[in-house]
Amino acid sequence: MKPLPQKPSPAFIAVSWAALLAGFLAFVTGLWNAGIQLNEKGYYFTVLMYGLFSAVSVQKSVRDRLEGIPVTNIYYGLSWVSVLLSIVLLVVGLWNATLALSEKGFYGMSYALALFAAIAVQKNTRDSQAAEGSDARDYAASE
Repeated sequence: MKPLPQKPSPAFIAVSWAALLAGFLAFVTGLWNAGIQLNEKGYYFTVLMYGLFSAVSVQKSVRDRLEGIPVTNIYYGLSWVSVLLSIVLLVVGLWNATLALSEKGFYGMSYALALFAAIAVQKNTRDSQAAEGSDARDYAASE
């Protein structure tokens, strides 16, 4: 018998969104205040957005496979490659940047926080939808 999906607690949902906003805003605020050229700021912002999208894509494709929803191997593989590539691009950019070591660490940690939180937010969204769907099915079955 398949267990019924449970909706995440409001506290976990709030903390996940807070972590995503904290990581994203810290990274973007750091870029805004950084004494680097505009093209460098654009590079780091693009890497952040690419990383967030690819992390959500990995979470979705992994979850789809677990739930028996077809996901092509090529999309699944590209999702993982995208996450790894976004991390490599950040590391290479920071390695070659003329930033203080503390700034490099700040960007790395805020990036990691944002990626992890994006996965948590996506999971919460998916869990909430699944729980609401099971509630509707349970209600319909009881009538």
